[in-house]
Amino acid sequence: MKVIFMGTPEFAVPCLRALIDEKNELLAVFTQPDRPKGRGKRLMMPPVKALAIEADIPVYQPISLKSPEVLETIKKLGPDIIIVVAYGQLLPKAILELPPFGCVNVHASLLPKYRGAAPINWAIINGEDKTGITTMYMDVGIDTGDMILKEELLIGEDETSAELHDRMAALGAEVLIKTLNLIETGNVVREPQDHQESSHASMLSKELGMIDWTKTASEIKNLVRGTIPWPTAFTTYKREVMKVLKCTIEETKAPDIPGKLISVTKDGIYVATGNGTIVIQELQFSGGKRLTVKDFLVGNQLEEGVILGEAVGSQ
Repeated sequence: MKVIFMGTPEFAVPCLRALIDEKNELLAVFTQPDRPKGRGKRLMMPPVKALAIEADIPVYQPISLKSPEVLETIKKLGPDIIIVVAYGQLLPKAILELPPFGCVNVHASLLPKYRGAAPINWAIINGEDKTGITTMYMDVGIDTGDMILKEELLIGEDETSAELHDRMAALGAEVLIKTLNLIETGNVVREPQDHQESSHASMLSKELGMIDWTKTASEIKNLVRGTIPWPTAFTTYKREVMKVLKCTIEETKAPDIPGKLISVTKDGIYVATGNGTIVIQELQFSGGKRLTVKDFLVGNQLEEGVILGEAVGSQ
């Protein structure tokens, strides 16, 4: 089949690479415009664009898909199918209706749960023990179309969203190729979503990372895992922002004031929560490096009894 691929971040790269490896006729890649990144604000191309250039595939980077020029370009390309993986823009109805085999999306959740921008993060933040990949036919809604294939993936007890992201991206490529095989052979069985079972995975914000120490130890650990690599969970120690990058749960510590720094050892910083104790193992203060607690304590001290999170500021 003649394919147009639409995708932008690293998550979409394995899917594009799989399409290339399977010798599909890739007419073009659509991706987001280059954006300034880093402290120097250098203009950086999206990861999908880098692979497309390497594979000598024409690249288009429209600011919006709503312009008549974009629709005309896609008409002239004449795709049989459009594959969309974390593209970052909604497809107008005119484009959705253009390819004869439709527009197919690879989504990083077990739909209808976690529709939206950050399904991997929210699955971990909410304490799910499994997630998965769903392929679906796109419609005008946000992740509301008929499903084609689903494959589950167990979430590790200590797995971060960054680690899960990479496993999900690889699985997405596998499920995409299976989906295309079903479409090409005419064996697709469309499964409508139960909209009453849906949930929304909204975009992440910096504020989301602020730790509420009155929550349970499990909830706080899930927040830490689910906000890696961004925005990261954070609190304050004597008004200074402290990122919490890795932690475990200690069940044996006696209850205390939520946020109280109970004790500090080379093994970790013990902090009381609303239920249970968090042991911080890796941290980062503003302007400093990411360090294990053992390394941090070589040149620094933390005062036991301090209540973390008091006068929390912004990052």
